[in-house]
Amino acid sequence: MSQDILQAAGSAEIYLLPGDFHFGGKNTRIRTVLGSCVSIAVWHPLLCIGGMSHSLLPSRGKPGNTGLDGRYADEAIGLFLHEIGKRNTRPAEYQVKLFGGGNMFLQANPEKVFNVAGNNIETARAILKVGGFGLHAEHVGGSGHRSIIFDLRDGSVSVKHGKFPESAD
Repeated sequence: MSQDILQAAGSAEIYLLPGDFHFGGKNTRIRTVLGSCVSIAVWHPLLCIGGMSHSLLPSRGKPGNTGLDGRYADEAIGLFLHEIGKRNTRPAEYQVKLFGGGNMFLQANPEKVFNVAGNNIETARAILKVGGFGLHAEHVGGSGHRSIIFDLRDGSVSVKHGKFPESAD
């Protein structure tokens, strides 16, 4: 993993790069910046544990030999399920939030190009359901990027959305 970890006074601040995944305890804040990528954030309100992924694509398309990879939304769920299982908890016990999937390219006919952002959102929603997670909140779609800060102390998420100006068309 290429995530940056800053530690001070018993707390950690994790910065997720594309493809990264982190699961940790209550003295942790996880940050990332998303464009067309999606992040899934899960938080257990009683144990104050949780994690976040930063997935670039809906799926790998063909099986890999390297284990689960957070770059793919469908495999990120497997990473969450592994961490949740290690802690003897169940997916339904977690609050789940979905972020990102912003259109990063202004175009007249977005339906005529491969819609990575839209496919990321649809895949994430579907795999959360299959994995037994309920979706509690989302901030997805639209245009531009999002800066996300997820605090595992209380499950709060700060979202700053940098939208593109409206097209002159």
